Amino acid sequence: MGERRRGKTSREDKNEGAMDKAKGRFKEATGALTGDKDQKAEGKADQRSGTMKEKKGKIKDVFK
Repeated sequence: MGERRRGKTSREDKNEGAMDKAKGRFKEATGALTGDKDQKAEGKADQRSGTMKEKKGKIKDVFK
C-alpha cells in the first residue's frame, strides 16, 4: 500500500552538518590562500548551512 516517507534522523542531520562545516572550512581556507573571494564566501555559506543542519538535529533530539 502506501509507503511512509521517512525523514532524516537527528544523527543523520548532525553528521551531514558536520561534513558541510568541514567542507566549508576547507573551501574558505583554499579561497583565502588563492585569493578567490567567491570560493571563500562559498565556504562560509557551507559552514552556516552545516551549523543549521546540526541545530536541526539537536531540535529533533528534544522532541524524541
